[in-house]
Amino acid sequence: MEAAEIGEVTDVNEWILALPYDTWVALPVSGSRPPARYKHGSVGAKGKLYVIGGSRNGRNLADIQGLDLKTLAWSTVKLHADPNSESDGENRLQEVFPAVSGCSVISWANKLIFVGGYSREPSNSVTVRVVDLESYCCSTVKTLGPAPIARGGQSVTLVGSRLIMFGGESRSRKLLNDVHFLDLETMRWNEMGTLQTPPEPRFDHIATVHADRYLIIFGGSSHSTCFSDIHILDLETMEWSRPHVQGAVATPRAGHAGTAIGENWYIIGGGDNKGGSSETLVLNMSKLVLSVLTSVNEKDPLASEGLSLCSASLVNGDRVLVSFGGYYGNYANEVFVLRLKPKDTSRPKIFQSSAAAAAAASVSAAYALTKTSEIRSNVDVKEDETTDRLQTGNPSQDLENDVNTITAVKKNLEILVAEAREGNSRIRGKLDEMNKTHVELSKELISVRSQLTAEESRCFKLEAQITELSKILSSHQSIEDELQKLRSQKSTEFYPDRVTKRQSSGGGTAWRWLGGTPDT
Repeated sequence: MEAAEIGEVTDVNEWILALPYDTWVALPVSGSRPPARYKHGSVGAKGKLYVIGGSRNGRNLADIQGLDLKTLAWSTVKLHADPNSESDGENRLQEVFPAVSGCSVISWANKLIFVGGYSREPSNSVTVRVVDLESYCCSTVKTLGPAPIARGGQSVTLVGSRLIMFGGESRSRKLLNDVHFLDLETMRWNEMGTLQTPPEPRFDHIATVHADRYLIIFGGSSHSTCFSDIHILDLETMEWSRPHVQGAVATPRAGHAGTAIGENWYIIGGGDNKGGSSETLVLNMSKLVLSVLTSVNEKDPLASEGLSLCSASLVNGDRVLVSFGGYYGNYANEVFVLRLKPKDTSRPKIFQSSAAAAAAASVSAAYALTKTSEIRSNVDVKEDETTDRLQTGNPSQDLENDVNTITAVKKNLEILVAEAREGNSRIRGKLDEMNKTHVELSKELISVRSQLTAEESRCFKLEAQITELSKILSSHQSIEDELQKLRSQKSTEFYPDRVTKRQSSGGGTAWRWLGGTPDT
């Protein structure tokens, strides 16, 4: 599918109302267009689309272009240097706003704030510049605290009055994954330590913040590969996590663009050096479900790298996505818009009442108990049918049908509640049985412990007796030895002649035998 083209616009209001939903359309602007570019900054503010800097054919640009979204006319913003600067004239303006690409642009307090980017300025730290949207006076801000090292391709997100900067690529081509906060009230930098595993160092990624608490990072590139991962930083606990995302599978990409509207994060473009990403993705940040809103051809400007995306509120509160520039083999300077389908038009009015909302909440709670997919499918079918009837049928008949639908949902809910109560009753019965068994086992345990204590006491007594017996046996052995000695001494004292006679008699006999003298 290619982005649609519409002829010259005579009435912007009628033209916006005639746009089809969820379809990219080339915006027929008037006047001369800005030079084609990519890796520029872009932001919507005060009814205009501002395009800042960028790169073309390896050369950085130093202009600011503005598109009036009411007249659809381009104009070049003429900046004025801060009169307090020491330099004069054109040199002073080039100092405060040099040619730059890969910078981040934020709209805050009637000002445009530029952070970082690739330029030839000699600063080794990130430069912050401000353009006042009333006077178009441009100045360089003197920041406090430890300023991050100079970089480009970083992401910068606004949360309240703080900017959160993540990652990027330094002048020496070092890839970064650090986190820095800039307080816009005090203009003080702080580097924030984080917990758990951070994303791999990267640049040309995108980031947004959900519910003023969760910083979400998607995609980006290293020097060898592109990423398709999503990481979340809890800004209260400063813990990183990598959630499981349901739905569509995103392809690896860098140089893409994104903008958040409510709980939806819209993502377009980017590529992986092999081809452009042609899908317009939507991430529901509350449910972490990714879906494809629409697609274009791979050689379409909306499948470019280095394009920009922002949102604007136009006729009757309708929201549109606005994309500009990029590189898809050619540098682009076209503007495309996509009219988002209003959230309320997808649901009939009866489902927008407080009672219906309460019923829907009850049904959602029942889903968690059982039959999740079945009920959700039934409700969705009913809602779609009701939407069709409201668009073509009799309102009173439609109202009666819608009441019948609510009644059917209520009956299903009552059945689920009854089943849940039965389940709770069974669980309570099992719990009572387990409690009784626990009491009996506790009693047995106490009895066994008592027996064990008695056995231990008896063992101690037996060990003591064995020790005493061992001592007694040892003393008996020593008494036996003494008795043996006494017996030997007594034998010597009472029979000394026997010993002497035996010695003398035995020796004489031997000599007489040797001399040949017979015994007498």
